[in-house]
Amino acid sequence: MVTQYPYFLGMRVGTMIKPFVDYLVSLGLPKMIVARMLEKRTYILGYDLEETVKPNVDCLISFGIRREAIVFIVAQYPQILGLPLKAKLSSQQYFFNLKMKIDAEGFARVIEKMPQIVSLDQNVIMKPVQFLLERKIPYGDVAKMVVKCPQLLALRVPLMKSSYYFFKSEMGGLVKELVEFPEYFTYCLESRIKPRYQMLKNKGIRSSLDWFLNCSDKRFEERLEGDCIEPESPAPSFCMGGKLELPACKILSDKEDDSDDEDEVLFRRTVAL
Repeated sequence: MVTQYPYFLGMRVGTMIKPFVDYLVSLGLPKMIVARMLEKRTYILGYDLEETVKPNVDCLISFGIRREAIVFIVAQYPQILGLPLKAKLSSQQYFFNLKMKIDAEGFARVIEKMPQIVSLDQNVIMKPVQFLLERKIPYGDVAKMVVKCPQLLALRVPLMKSSYYFFKSEMGGLVKELVEFPEYFTYCLESRIKPRYQMLKNKGIRSSLDWFLNCSDKRFEERLEGDCIEPESPAPSFCMGGKLELPACKILSDKEDDSDDEDEVLFRRTVAL
């Protein structure tokens, strides 16, 4: 911490550091998570609490972000507390409405699931959107996909192409399946999609994308051994698919998903390491 941000050594504990930490805890962040945030991004202590941090939290709420979602936003992307947030949110909200026909409420849900969107370049955002539109997916359906899984906007188009062509040529899937489960694109084609699909094929099972992808390896094996296909359970909206190249967002691995330590799983899901 000293090497990363030595200036905190000169900060007064009682009037600067403690009020900052107390405010984060008041938002609902457990002290353990605040501690990990400060260890990894000590520079956030330099954000002015009254002039920047509190106004940015108020700004998020004014854009339709639910108060209960603030804790996950800050845990995933602590840098959001120090950004010129009103200008960035205004620009991105207008862009989302203009290019994807996503209204203010839909934009708020996107930010709740992937707050890094506020800093993502608009040219980068449009590349996966354009790919989907070129597959003849209607604007309305693309908007639904983005709101449900905003991680799509950070994916590399070549990877999306490979996953899409396997889905169409090998799996014989319908576009409506992708609209219903856009998280498909966030899973690794070689390590998860192909081997699991092959196991389903060998057993003569036809299932939804959600059913065979949205679970750990252990759970998938249990499902294959079951006598029937049970309904899918909803997955955490902020933790979808395989590894993504995001600036500050960690996706759970299969091993972590099987952890018995609920606090540790929550920590891994909410804190960007």
